[in-house]
Amino acid sequence: MYSSPRPTSAAPTATADEFRSALAQLAAGVTLVTAHDPEGGADGEDVGMTATSFLSVSLEPPLVLVSVREDSRMDELLSRVDTWAVSLLGEEHRTTASRFAMKGRLSDRLLFADAPHHRGEFVNAPLIDGALATVECRTEQRVGAGDHTLLIGRVLAARVPSPDARPLLYFRGGYRKLA
Repeated sequence: MYSSPRPTSAAPTATADEFRSALAQLAAGVTLVTAHDPEGGADGEDVGMTATSFLSVSLEPPLVLVSVREDSRMDELLSRVDTWAVSLLGEEHRTTASRFAMKGRLSDRLLFADAPHHRGEFVNAPLIDGALATVECRTEQRVGAGDHTLLIGRVLAARVPSPDARPLLYFRGGYRKLA
């Protein structure tokens, strides 16, 4: 097994700007991560966040990984609730992605009111209507990583409601379409 040496305090570290610039060259799919907070009022509260750090981890068992900002509303909720969902967004979901990516927004309730959605059968979290694909997950592991928490989730259900839709991509700091 290959093991790289641990960096020492004298090892160089890329600046945040260098890192951001380099990784902006990598196109990523855009997703909406959602969860239902049963403690959020009489009927509970739905929470969502736009994420581009979402990937497949394992086929057996089916596992995915999503990265959430430490100390965010989603991180706090997913430390208490172990089920969540992901909608893989299509080109027509650009506005939805932008709205759920806004920092300091007042209420996700208003955002969900403007985003056609339905509830996941297994996790009761919102799934965006017309998404390319959806997955419903149960957290298997939480891993602290810098200023983010990596959530590894077992996929309870996976559906492809819009197999012919075109993906929404994030590249060089903006949303893009396939050419």
